[in-house]
Amino acid sequence: MPKQPTCAVVHSGETYEGKQGLSYFAGISAESVGSQGLCLHMLHLPPGGRAHAHMHESHETAIYVISGESEMWYGEGLQEHLYARAGDFLYIPAGVPHLPANSSQTEPCIALIARTDPNEQESVVLLPHLDSTP
Repeated sequence: MPKQPTCAVVHSGETYEGKQGLSYFAGISAESVGSQGLCLHMLHLPPGGRAHAHMHESHETAIYVISGESEMWYGEGLQEHLYARAGDFLYIPAGVPHLPANSSQTEPCIALIARTDPNEQESVVLLPHLDSTP
């Protein structure tokens, strides 16, 4: 019989490298606490940092920008563009190609990221043909 999940604290500090080419602070996930329906972690996007173009095939993403500013190209051929600043919430539907970046050369962007897949990296699909689009 599988072990019943219980309440848990995940202390900040441990990081992991995502397929997207960014480092994340490990938080709540299937791997860390046995979460069954969500993943919550923090991203430190360094000055000038940029992810690989990708999509999350089967889960939604909600982002809250804690500090700094990020820009993102998204949609078919990454033809759409937006900015998210400290205090902004950002929603990314499942299956939407996107490429986030930090255009500041001096300030990092810190964001809290929640996804509806407890195994965050499982449905990440890299889109290398779009990496140089924007």
